[in-house]
Amino acid sequence: MPDLPSDLLAKLPIQQSDADIDFDHPPEDPFQWFATWFVQAQHSEVNDPNAMSLATVDADGCPNVRTVLLKGVDQGGFVFYTNLTSAKGQELQSARYAALNFHWKSVRRQVRVRGAVAQVTDAEADDYFATRPRQSQLGAWASQQSQPISGRLALEAALADTTAQYDAGPVPRPPHWSGFRVVPTQIEFWQDGAYRLHDRIQFQRVEQGWTRTRLFP
Repeated sequence: MPDLPSDLLAKLPIQQSDADIDFDHPPEDPFQWFATWFVQAQHSEVNDPNAMSLATVDADGCPNVRTVLLKGVDQGGFVFYTNLTSAKGQELQSARYAALNFHWKSVRRQVRVRGAVAQVTDAEADDYFATRPRQSQLGAWASQQSQPISGRLALEAALADTTAQYDAGPVPRPPHWSGFRVVPTQIEFWQDGAYRLHDRIQFQRVEQGWTRTRLFP
């Protein structure tokens, strides 16, 4: 099974089987559905079942999309981490909205998420950064993410300098490195169907909870 944060789903209810989750009788809580599908994806996806496409827009309204890794999820939303000065970091701080897409090809399923973006607390970022492998911690200091670089040797030199700086001591979290939480207003579940007759359910957040709407494929 791929290496994932041990407590990634700790705060979500999980059904052992999806036998009782179907598109005609969906659960009231979309996070319960997500957790169940995610557990199943961990057993079927060869690499990174927590990989998700992250879509943002720049100052001109032009979209950007890239793959990031889900590092936490609870009723508050979906959490990932990045360099705040990177292109995505700047776009997230500027536009304050984003979209996610999980595509589990092995089980022919997708989950789409849209919502507002909030930066995680310093304590959350510190706690997660402390769990990262040391080389990843050093890399967060060495890489000026999204900035031009002359070549691979420049990156390796920056990493060597950072390694020497911290020697064998603890590596603190860089002030320019933190996490974001996508707080969903909409979550859609998609299951592949024969002849493109797919199943889709869209959850929409309302004041009292969630509404559920079945959609044409």
